This record gives sequence, C-alpha cells and structure tokens, in this order.
Amino acid sequence: MKKLLAFSFLLSVTLTSFGQKIVKPANAPKLVIGVMVDQMRWDYIYRYQQRYGANGFKRILNEGFSCENTYISYAQTVTAAGHASVYTGSVPAINGIMGNDWYDRAQKRMVYCVEDDDVKIVGGNGNKEPMSPKNLISTTITDELELATNFRSKVIGVAIKDRGSILPAGHAGDAAYWYESASGNFVSSTWYMKELTPWANEFNQKKWVDQLYKRNWELSFPFETYVQSYIADPAYVKSPFPRKLESNIGKNYGAIASTPWGNTLTLEFSKAAVEAEKMGADSIPDFLAISLSSPDYIGHAFGPNSVEVEDNYIKLDRDLASFFEFLDKKVGKGNYLFFMTADHAVAHVPAFMAENKLPGKSMKANKRAETETMKKFGLKRLVESQANYQYYLDRTYIDSLGLDFNTVKTHFIHELNKDEDVLIAFDNAEINAVNLPAEFKEMFQKGFNQKLAGDVQVVYKPNYFFGGATGTTHGSMFPYDSHIPLLWMGWGVQKGITNRKVYMSDIAATVAALLKIQMPSGNVGSVIHEVIK
Repeated sequence: MKKLLAFSFLLSVTLTSFGQKIVKPANAPKLVIGVMVDQMRWDYIYRYQQRYGANGFKRILNEGFSCENTYISYAQTVTAAGHASVYTGSVPAINGIMGNDWYDRAQKRMVYCVEDDDVKIVGGNGNKEPMSPKNLISTTITDELELATNFRSKVIGVAIKDRGSILPAGHAGDAAYWYESASGNFVSSTWYMKELTPWANEFNQKKWVDQLYKRNWELSFPFETYVQSYIADPAYVKSPFPRKLESNIGKNYGAIASTPWGNTLTLEFSKAAVEAEKMGADSIPDFLAISLSSPDYIGHAFGPNSVEVEDNYIKLDRDLASFFEFLDKKVGKGNYLFFMTADHAVAHVPAFMAENKLPGKSMKANKRAETETMKKFGLKRLVESQANYQYYLDRTYIDSLGLDFNTVKTHFIHELNKDEDVLIAFDNAEINAVNLPAEFKEMFQKGFNQKLAGDVQVVYKPNYFFGGATGTTHGSMFPYDSHIPLLWMGWGVQKGITNRKVYMSDIAATVAALLKIQMPSGNVGSVIHEVIK
C-alpha cells in the first residue's frame, strides 16, 4: 500500500493532468553571459527606446529585471576600474585597479592596468605589449566559478580592448581574447594558452573586419528623423553619412573600433566561442564575459548628443536581438543567465552645454598652483607624475632639501583651491576630513588605494574637464559618469524593476547567490534580492 501511495505521489508531481512532463528547473544556468557596454549612460535605454526593436533592449525590459538606479560606488569612473569592480564585486581600494593607468613610485613610471612583461602575445603580428590579469589582486566571480566546479567550467572573456576581456576573465579563466588593430586578429597571451586556439585562428582567417568594412556606415533611418540627437548644429556631426569604410579593407584594421561594426565583430567572435568551446552544452555552468568597446570610441569622439551615438545604439539593439536568437537556439531559452551593465557613463560635450546655457567647460592645462608652490619653497620641481586627477609629489626631492613634505603639500593644495575651475582639492591622506557630502567622500575612500594613489586629489566642477570642442570624456564621481544601466534576464531572474539604489559592486554577489558559489575574495557588494526569483 505504501509503495502504491508513493508511486501515486511521484506520478502526481511529474505529470500534468494532460500527461505532459513538468520539467524541473535546473540547479544552475548552463551559461552565464555578462555584457559590459563600454560607456553607456543609463538613460540610453529609454532615450532611444522608440527606435529599438522588440527583441533587443525591449526584450530584456519585458522579460527581465531592471535596476534603474545603479551607480558606481568609487570616484575613478574609467574602463579598467569598472570592469574590475563588476567582476570582483569590489572597489579600487581593495582590488588594486584604480584606473586604466597609475604611477608606480618604486619603478618611477606609469603602469598600465593589465601589463605583464612575463607573458607573450599569441595569435597576432603586431607590436603590442603582452597582457595578463596579474595586477588584479582580488579573485573575480569567474575565478570563483572555476573554483566551485573544480575548474570544470569554461570561462572566456571577449572584447576589442585588452582590459575589457582580461579583467572579467580573471586569473583562472580558460581564455581572454582581445582585438589587435595591427593585424585585424583576436589575440590572447601565454597567461592563458601557448598558442591561439584553432577555432580562433579560423575566425581570424575569415577577416570579418573586411566583410564589415564593405557595409560602410549608413544610418538606420533618415538623418532628419534623429530628433534625439543635436542635428541642428553641424558641429556634432563630424562628416556626412554614409561613412565610407571600404577604403580600410586590407589595412587600417583599427578603424572598425570606432564604428557600430565593432560591436558586431565582438558578438560574432563570442558566438564562435560558444560554438567551438561547447559553452552551455552540459550541466556545469560556463561563463562568457563580453565587453563591447566600440560605444566608448564613438562616444569620446562625438558625444552623447550625436547622431553617431544614437545610431550606434540602434544597431547594437539589432545585434543584441541576433545574439539572443543565437543563444535561444544554441543553449535554450531559460537555460542561460544574462546581465548587462556598463563600466562608466559619459559627460555632455562642454561646448554643447555652453551653447544651451548649461554649466560646463572644456579646460586647458593650468600649472599656476605648481609654479607658485615651487617659487615659494625654491623648488626646481614639485610634481613627479599625474594620473586619475591625482598629483604624485616628488617626496624624495622635497625631503632632500630639508623641507617639511606636509607643509609643501598643504600649500600646493591651497593654491589649487584658488583655481576657479576646481570644486575642491584635498590631501589623500586626510579623506575623512574632506568637506564633501558623505556620499562623495565615500566614493573617494573606496577609490583610494594606499600603495597606488597620488598625494593630492583634485575635483573639478560638474561637467568641467580637459578636452576639445566636440569630444567628451568621463572619470568623475558625478551622476552623468557614475549612473549606469543594470539589466538582468533569463535563468533565475525575477521579472520586474527597482528604483532602489544599488551599485555595480553588487553584481558579483548577486551572480554568486544565483549560482550558489562563494563571492570573490575582495567582495564588498551585497545581493540584489529583488532580481532573484
């Protein structure tokens, strides 16, 4: 009787009234896909929404979860720091990536975030420096997935920029591939492999870049319909459309990065990786970390009010739709976990702001404070280097003259604060005493790495930065640089939206919770509970 009851119970939970099998949800997604858009303002999701199709950004919003109020929690809103923060769940103070570059006092030179003289480039024929994740001092969520599955998971990073693929792929990743403009190839380094994988060689031999150049850059819609862009002022459109790219075929392979086809190239290579490496083919979760670098190149050149940026996102929306269609067929809808965010946003072009009577200024280099301080103390030099809006003072030289370093530093800060463009300059050793709102002060604390940071931090007024008449940049702690999108879709994701403030450093913790694995070693983020079913 007990056996009959047990059988009846099992039958009732495995069959519907129509005799169909109820498929029990898998314990983990077959594939995790993290997409970072290099330079994406949060408002682009909605600014161009009427131009998007049903199966790209709109599909994510309709099927997935949007964290509308996502911010970067530290001050240096630049590419390397953003990628490192998302994948380590940490901040520059902990993970060691406080910028794309920083000054190393011991070596007396600038250090690039992923440089590594102990490895070699594989797969290219250019002269680019070898790269690896050696400078990243925390594990990543991709590292933790490898540890959790005893290195049976497949982890691959893909980007045009080296730092955009290496930092997400982490230390234990199976591969990081980035684009070498000298050869038009995706390359890697001996950190990951002795020679390029056969499938990557095969992809490179097809010269996708030349095929994409044949498309030129034609607008998706008539020029006059780009009403979300500043088409009334020709200064924000550098040359007429269509942009002829065919002349680059067989040469000038780097030009692809500054067009929407750079996104297409990256996603096609990503598809090839899924196919060749059989990612998502079994029950052990794999991780594909993609960074789309082209929006950053386009955004820097033209600014967020340009037709170029609007058309880039229209084309990216179509590329995403194609990518989702591929994933649905290859991995299965509902079998993969997808998230999308950005490493930073971007400021409006200062000339555009001024033209519309809004605050903003393109600044020029000003050495008045440095000159005045040198004159007062009889110094022949004062600043050893600059990076990330920080000054590294020449401590050894100042000490050799018998001067009190703190006295010189304090005077220099005083002179910097006389500059009308400066919001505040302060001593990095005294961040706790800075006269800034607590939210901004905390961003500088999280961005301050004791061994890598400079002595003096300068904060310029909102939308004040060094640049040209039509281009723009990022790097500040203000919302136009630090407010980013965060979208989730697929396995384990609740449908919905939240306006609660969350941070990019919460992404790794949330992925860890979904995968039921350990958070990265330097993690400071928290799980975004609303995302999870």
